Amino acid sequence: MALAVLVCGSAAYADRNDIRITDLGNPSQFANPSAEPRDRQPSANYNAEANGDFRAFARTFAAVMTSANLMPPETLGHAGFSINAELSVIGLPTPGREDGQVTIPTEGAPTNPLLLPSVHVRKGLPFSFELGARVGWIDRSSMFAATGELKWAVNEGFTWLPDIAVRAHVTRLMGNKDFDLTAAGLDFGVGKQFPLGGMVTLTPYGGLDLTGVAASTETLDFNQNRARDPIVTPPTYPGLDNTGVYQEVKLMENINSRIYGGVRFIGGALQLGAEVSLSNQGAIEVANTQTGATRNRALPAVLSFSTTLGLDF
Repeated sequence: MALAVLVCGSAAYADRNDIRITDLGNPSQFANPSAEPRDRQPSANYNAEANGDFRAFARTFAAVMTSANLMPPETLGHAGFSINAELSVIGLPTPGREDGQVTIPTEGAPTNPLLLPSVHVRKGLPFSFELGARVGWIDRSSMFAATGELKWAVNEGFTWLPDIAVRAHVTRLMGNKDFDLTAAGLDFGVGKQFPLGGMVTLTPYGGLDLTGVAASTETLDFNQNRARDPIVTPPTYPGLDNTGVYQEVKLMENINSRIYGGVRFIGGALQLGAEVSLSNQGAIEVANTQTGATRNRALPAVLSFSTTLGLDF
């Protein structure tokens, strides 16, 4: 409930970490491409590599949204239930268009590191399955990331063998304007629970998460100072030029690989945990819309540290 109040309360205005996607630039070289060549005018805010910048931003912000697992591979059991408060501290890359740099087009100077507090609920199911949901708020913004997940423990509870699980997850960014961003993938985890006496256990774990990224926009107006004509009903925007659409970022063509490791402590019903995560984004091919030339652009890794505090029943 507190998270809902925070999100709703910040929606009325643009905070410093809200995304203004048009700041990445207009991918259309001409404001009126359908006109005769001699009559074409250059676009406002034109950026020859705007499509590449949008793709780099989408992959990086998807890595931010999916930067935490915070649970070992073992399931809760068919009658188990868990609720946790979580916090991820995420280092953002240096802004820019060169290798190892990505521009996050925020309303103000983005906070770095970025904080992502979350509420995570999990419910055990029969046959070593587990269903989970997480809602995380992007600090100082009106955006939040909603995640649904289904985990299956291939092997768990054996004395001399580690626990192994596969987790399918989908995360969608909400509260954002002018663009859609979704991340979905498969997480392969391994861990082992060690009893410390009585009802106290310690569980180190680690894994590999492969996440695909999908993003798209509708037609965007890159002239943010355009004044509408209020006399016409419905209102019109005279001289509707300087518009454009970023190339769609496709899920199966944009895969981030994330490695993580952590430890969980349970004493009675109390659950504590910490985790370190590193998302490797590899490189993308960027095309110049003016010259048609392409180049490979390396994207930076995203490092995060996450903690959790909750109750395990």
